[in-house]
Amino acid sequence: MKQLLQEQHTFFYSGATKSYAFRKKQLQRLKSMLKKYESNMYEALKLDLNKSQHEALTTEIGILYTEIDFTIKHLRKWMMKKEVDAPITHTGTKSYIMYEPYGTVLVIAPWNYPIQLAVAPIIGAIAAGNTVVLKPSEISEHTSQLLYTMFHETFDTSYISVVEGDKDVSEKLLEQRFDYIFFTGSPHVGRIVMEKASKYLTPITLELGGKSPAIVDKDCSIKRTAKRIIWGKFTNAGQTCVAPDYVYIHADIYPKLVKEMKKQINKLYTKQPLTNPDYVKIINNRHFHRLKKLLDSGTVVAGGDVDEEQEKIAPTLLEDITWFDDIMAEEIFGPLLPMMSFKNLDEVIAKIQQEEKPLALYYFGASDKTKDYILESLSFGGGCINDTLYHLANPHLPFGGVGTSGMGAYHGKYSFNTFSHEKSVMEQTTKMDIPVRYPGSKLAHSLVKKILK
Repeated sequence: MKQLLQEQHTFFYSGATKSYAFRKKQLQRLKSMLKKYESNMYEALKLDLNKSQHEALTTEIGILYTEIDFTIKHLRKWMMKKEVDAPITHTGTKSYIMYEPYGTVLVIAPWNYPIQLAVAPIIGAIAAGNTVVLKPSEISEHTSQLLYTMFHETFDTSYISVVEGDKDVSEKLLEQRFDYIFFTGSPHVGRIVMEKASKYLTPITLELGGKSPAIVDKDCSIKRTAKRIIWGKFTNAGQTCVAPDYVYIHADIYPKLVKEMKKQINKLYTKQPLTNPDYVKIINNRHFHRLKKLLDSGTVVAGGDVDEEQEKIAPTLLEDITWFDDIMAEEIFGPLLPMMSFKNLDEVIAKIQQEEKPLALYYFGASDKTKDYILESLSFGGGCINDTLYHLANPHLPFGGVGTSGMGAYHGKYSFNTFSHEKSVMEQTTKMDIPVRYPGSKLAHSLVKKILK
């Protein structure tokens, strides 16, 4: 690892990664790599998570194509130095910001979207002019092996390298002195990454998670709300960091909405989802049994069926839930949706405020006044009004958390910014000098007092 890091440092300090032409070429090469191995990616995602080609394309591979194209289109403009204004005291100067790559970046990726969440940060790191070491999750083993093959056959390891292994390998990587660390995973591991980064004061981005709420008001569109919540929750079998983790439903529409949600489960995932060949499995047996235990919380009103051999759990709706139930203790990360009713929105807001700040929040309702009240009252990473998950697909929006759901953001220009240091520069003229800044003159002191006060 030390040798690898040294090779990447040497390549970075050669200056090869810094030109626009080089960065654009590498982004194009990255896209060509994805196209070359697209069928292999479908196969690996099927083996690891039983993802259908449609789900793999829409939630992983297609997003990367869009992100690369968007980045190439805007890269030259992003790289340009940005001139800024100066006060009257700086007459004769020119001030600007340069976007400078950090150097060698460590990307630690998770297992739930093992292609997208590994490659998306690399797009930003390449665009900003860095070298990269990628550590994919060993839990999604087929995808991890494929990523190793893809990158090592496409790029020189002194520029982009993949290191496979378990958590011991991750810990050894974190002992090295990287110039930037980008981590996607749980808040628990995020704390460890932050602690390790503090040894060298390495800047970091933490993309974590949390219990993301959905709030459904009585003036919502019942059918569309039900469909969008069911899609957002059970995409990837709920193994999505921004999936609705629980839903508060206004008491006046609770029976109607639950009835419609049941219908939507049947429409989107069939009446027998465990035999649906395209329904995503739980990543491994440990997570399967963790989720199976949570079925004891509340009352199952839809789903609840399990298949241990296939490691599948049907899309499940649970009611009679309280905050004392095990399912509300931490992020679910699976196809179980707890539902609670409310009559007083202020009580819902007060309860959410007591919890850790979530990565996402979803509000369904027709009132602009209530929408604004929700947005102003609750802190969360990002979210949607009258939809779920879809904000992730807009490259003009930053994606990231707040508090225990993460720090820093990426996607589009925000990825470029994340992997770039904003270097401030002031150029002073030599044709003149302003004497008031120098000591020794009563007139200068008087003028300074007027200017600064």
